[in-house]
Amino acid sequence: MACTKFFNLGNGVKMPALGIGTWRAPDDEVEAALNLALEAGYRHIDCAPVYLNEKAIGRVLKSWLDSNRVTREELFIVTKLPPLGNRPSGVEKWLRNSLADLQLDYIDLYLIHTPFGVPETDGDFKREADGSVVLDLETDHIATWKKMEHMVELGLAKAIGVSNFNKQQIQRLLDNSTIKPVNLQIELHIYLQQNELVDFCKRNKIVITAYAPLGSKGIAALDKMAGVERNLPDLMENSEVLRIAEAHGKTAAQILLRWILQRGVATIPKSTNPQRLKQNIDVFDFELTQSEMEALAKLDSGVRVCNFEFFKGVNKHPEFPW
Repeated sequence: MACTKFFNLGNGVKMPALGIGTWRAPDDEVEAALNLALEAGYRHIDCAPVYLNEKAIGRVLKSWLDSNRVTREELFIVTKLPPLGNRPSGVEKWLRNSLADLQLDYIDLYLIHTPFGVPETDGDFKREADGSVVLDLETDHIATWKKMEHMVELGLAKAIGVSNFNKQQIQRLLDNSTIKPVNLQIELHIYLQQNELVDFCKRNKIVITAYAPLGSKGIAALDKMAGVERNLPDLMENSEVLRIAEAHGKTAAQILLRWILQRGVATIPKSTNPQRLKQNIDVFDFELTQSEMEALAKLDSGVRVCNFEFFKGVNKHPEFPW
């Protein structure tokens, strides 16, 4: 079993259409899950410094590479420039930190994680007395992007892109870049379909990667910690999803992932459960009908799980995307 669909990022780099997310998985969990994922055929691994587990991921990658169970060319590793480093001076430093932690010589895809920046610290974000995040109000996308381009020139990143940017922010980069962004990673699922942004990216040859394709209990837990209350519907208990799943003899998660893939979008579901890891990549042997795709398209409701409300006050940043 393996991912059999790839997206061409336009510069010769091919990205597996389905990968594994590693958002805030503890070291022991991410090591176990990643070993299982690699055994199941995953080769696209999504990482980030703010997930606090790149060293654990690096240990697994080194073990697989050293034992020749996988070659570096077979792997597609993504990591991101964190909000703490979102300025020109932070780009190379944070990329080299990630490379050291992941025990790699280069990254296949390097993304700016958020369009907003915060002051750099050795630990968590700086906060005001009321708990609000201290913001770096001078975030300059164009200046930072020039440094991202330099990472490609240095051979430290094969491709570069952005995450959580809106259409206007991406257009600014397109208008002021030598190397165009080739990937946008955003929250996307049946309740947040982002059709206008998807169409914009397709017109500009930017491949989209959908995070939280099945929803995200982890982010919901952070919302609870932040005192945010939302009654989010469970994507995998939607009656229309379950009806289609029964018709195909598949799980609800497999239907949700297949719907994304058939839209021409990549996706990175996170799981540490062995059975679900195998099920999530087993989505290439069936196809949803046009009527099924249309039925799922009607479920769009603009429900955003990850709106960064767990970072109090970040919506006051001039580059906050929504």
